[in-house]
Amino acid sequence: FPMAEPAAADPRVLALAAQVTESREQDIPLLLLKLKGILNSASLSYEESKKIKQDIYNYDLTQYCMLILRQDHSKLRGGWATAAQLAEILSHCCVGLEVKEDPEEFYKEFLPSVIDNLLFLGRRLQARFIRAIKGEEKQDFLHWFQTVTDAICWLFGGHIQLAARVLQNDHFLQLLITDDVETAVLMMSVLHNVLRVNSSVLLQVDGETLHSVLDEIVYKLSSTSNPVVGNAATKLLLLVAKFCKQLVKLLTTRYKGLKDLLSKQWSGKGFDRDLSQLLDLLSLDQSSGKGEMQRQHQAACIIQAVWRGFQTRKRLKKLPQAVVTLQRRFRAKREQELQHLKKEKEDEALKLQMQLQRQRAMRLFHERQLALLEIVHASQVNKYMEEMEGKSALTIQRFWRGYRARRNFHQQKQSLKEYKAAVVIQRAACKFLEKRRRRRPLSPWKDPKGLTDEQRLALQQKVDDYIKLHPASQMSEEMSKELHTQAQEKLAQFLLRSSLDRRAAQRRETLLAQVNTDVELLMNAPGLAETTEKDLDVFMSRSMPVATKARQSHNTMLKYTRWPWWKKLGDEFMEDDVIPDDALNAELGTLFIGGKK
Repeated sequence: FPMAEPAAADPRVLALAAQVTESREQDIPLLLLKLKGILNSASLSYEESKKIKQDIYNYDLTQYCMLILRQDHSKLRGGWATAAQLAEILSHCCVGLEVKEDPEEFYKEFLPSVIDNLLFLGRRLQARFIRAIKGEEKQDFLHWFQTVTDAICWLFGGHIQLAARVLQNDHFLQLLITDDVETAVLMMSVLHNVLRVNSSVLLQVDGETLHSVLDEIVYKLSSTSNPVVGNAATKLLLLVAKFCKQLVKLLTTRYKGLKDLLSKQWSGKGFDRDLSQLLDLLSLDQSSGKGEMQRQHQAACIIQAVWRGFQTRKRLKKLPQAVVTLQRRFRAKREQELQHLKKEKEDEALKLQMQLQRQRAMRLFHERQLALLEIVHASQVNKYMEEMEGKSALTIQRFWRGYRARRNFHQQKQSLKEYKAAVVIQRAACKFLEKRRRRRPLSPWKDPKGLTDEQRLALQQKVDDYIKLHPASQMSEEMSKELHTQAQEKLAQFLLRSSLDRRAAQRRETLLAQVNTDVELLMNAPGLAETTEKDLDVFMSRSMPVATKARQSHNTMLKYTRWPWWKKLGDEFMEDDVIPDDALNAELGTLFIGGKK
């Protein structure tokens, strides 16, 4: 800190500065309240009071007070009451203080910051006062808000240059723009004090700020019937008209109905004296420029009449088309809404009907089950339930397979079209080639030419030469016997193999007869809708290998039917339901038995 000489410093201020330096942040506001007792000492003279304020400023206690005003006091010890008291203490410390060292910082930086923080604190208190519900709480916040406004008035009363700073602050205009009566009256009293301290302050601020303040005052006169607000606003306008003659013309030109508003709405409300003075000032200014105003008013009326006539004629021309468009859109929208409502009703009716059908079916099913359970013997209940579960499972599987088959059919529809087209093309080509082959004439038979004597002698000579070059080897008796033995063994093997081939042929004939029998059974089998359990037993095989082989053959057939058309170009001239044996033998080497479609 910028320390003063220990002998000249007040011991109470020095001790308080030491406590603030060593204390925690949340304890500082309560410690600073001790400044009120130091400043209000009865034995202090004017010079001593000024010396104490100088010491407080030199030890930065005023800086602490200013910074604490920015904090949220709802979370600090002492609450908002401490904030209001600190605002009062800060304003008293700043008034009557003469800073000799670096006065520019005090007047141009410190005091404007104090004004900003006080107005910011006032906004917080005003917001909490408006939100408060309990009567005691509202009174407390109103009292603290009044304390802060009094501190602001005391501060700019001691430093006149701060009056313009107050008006140009954004927080001040936001405090003034409120619908609450109590805080609005207090803020208008602050503005009243500003004008009394510095009568020309409205001429020193920028035009936007001036218009905003005057707009808010006139708005309060026109939007409320509370006599307290009306009295305060009237006194403010009277003060403005008295001190700032230049602003009277602004009031009469910017707010043309202000005189009628004041005379009609606020007459006889208890402040007629101030009201009559304000009306006289406004009338005096209006009388001087009455002729010019009348001419301008007449010109404006003519321009408005011409413009309104033009707009009316233009609107009348467009009216039929606009009415037709509006009616068309309205009817379309109404039709759309009716269709939507109709669809919703139909959906709801369908949903309700399906729900009723489902409930009725479930009720009938449960009734049927209960009736059957009453008929069935107790020992047969489990068996009956198992049969019902099996039938239910079969029904579900049947529906699922049908759905899957239909889905696969739709997926393979395009492939089926290509397959049939290829069949038609290949059939036509084969018929064309067959006709062409039949038309080709057969060549007559020609006997082979016989050999002449010379050719025969030449050929005989070649054979003799070959025999001379490759003479036959001489075979011994033992080799002849061994060759005879080998021939006998091969003959025995051939005879044995021929017997096995005969047995295999007989087995094939037997299987072929069985296959023919099965084919006849399948061809003569009834449809699925007419099939009974006895018919199923006829086609049931007790051999697991046979069932497995049949399943494999069925899968092979399905795979063959799903082949692309270009793979089956060589087989397209068969019947559509005939599968080549080569394909089946190449796939599984087994036999496929198919029934009728």
